[in-house]
Amino acid sequence: MRRSSLILTTEEDAMLNGEMGKTIQKAMEIIVGLGKIYQAKRLIPVSSVQVAGVSYDNLGEAGLHFLESLAQDGAKCRVPTTLNPAGMDLHNWRNLGISSDFAEKQWRVLNAYEQLGVTTTCTCTPYLIGYSPKFHEHIAWSESSAVCYANSMLGAFSNREGGPSALAAGLTGRTAEYGFHLDGNRIPTITVILDFPLPNTEFRTHLFGALGKLIGEKITSEGKKEIPIIVGLINASTEEMKSFSASIATYGGLALFHASGLTPESDLFPLPKRSITISKTELEQTLQQLQTGLEQQFDFISLGCPHLSIREIKRIAELVQGKQVKVEFWLTTARKTKELADQLGYSEIIEKSGIKFAADTCCVVAPLKNRFRAMLTDSAKACFYAKSKNNMDAALISFDQVISKAIQ
Repeated sequence: MRRSSLILTTEEDAMLNGEMGKTIQKAMEIIVGLGKIYQAKRLIPVSSVQVAGVSYDNLGEAGLHFLESLAQDGAKCRVPTTLNPAGMDLHNWRNLGISSDFAEKQWRVLNAYEQLGVTTTCTCTPYLIGYSPKFHEHIAWSESSAVCYANSMLGAFSNREGGPSALAAGLTGRTAEYGFHLDGNRIPTITVILDFPLPNTEFRTHLFGALGKLIGEKITSEGKKEIPIIVGLINASTEEMKSFSASIATYGGLALFHASGLTPESDLFPLPKRSITISKTELEQTLQQLQTGLEQQFDFISLGCPHLSIREIKRIAELVQGKQVKVEFWLTTARKTKELADQLGYSEIIEKSGIKFAADTCCVVAPLKNRFRAMLTDSAKACFYAKSKNNMDAALISFDQVISKAIQ
């Protein structure tokens, strides 16, 4: 049947008419509403969904009540649906200074999601724990760094969904076919030339974060929606590209980039004639901008924005073995990754040093406001939210330098 220019299948029309319950009807109304706004011609199936809007610190009472109301009629997600980080470590929240009142509200949020059939993974990097979409697979993800990584590095098709629209996609198994679900909207519009080689060292996450900030801000400075294809970005690790994806999404609002010889769609398109060049001097200036908090006496250190990989955790264990940290230090990661670190012996080494694992959460969504004054990190995204959300000074330094500063 037809709703304006949007054509629905018989099953989709039944969902919209309430034949599958009120919650499914509300979900389909959201999907159809977006389809009409963006002039989609049809809805399409999605293979997986990732939902943001999990931390009670962000949701508040209104968000919690909304979720609990949705969960009342027994509706379940139709496709694998995972969650973004919560506001606390689900096992270790007391040791991280989270109040009992906050914990109770956070558990209610998670219980509502579980009743809706959502897998409470609580991670911003589902692609690291077994939820990795295939090339040109349609998904509906909402975490900005994960959407950018999935679109760019995996070649999946996703718009950046809001929390409600992502949950609606999980409940219906559908999204509207617009934006980055269409081949024609994924074509690069500007060539970005990196005219110098990045230092050939390991764990350059801070450099890739700064580069994401620089490129993101530079190509969006005139208010245009650009899709860059980057030339000269080579030999990058998964960890470096998750840092880059997080940063270019945070500072530039981008959900897709291409990089010649690195991303799977980069050889499908010719290089746009319009181009900009990124110089070494510009990157150094960006790094300086992100290090303005270094003169502060830092009282908080955080690694894991986006969530740490097992490779990064191994590196931390190597650097802190037999040493003690001198300041509050959180490692944020997925629960599955933490469990693997436990099995491999990394967690014991790290926790003996005084570092605390904060699985299931991160420094962006945990209730940190007024708890700390200044933070050290390797994440450009974490620097942005430290100031804008938690009113903390922050400084960006290299992954290894973070460890070095912590144990001095």
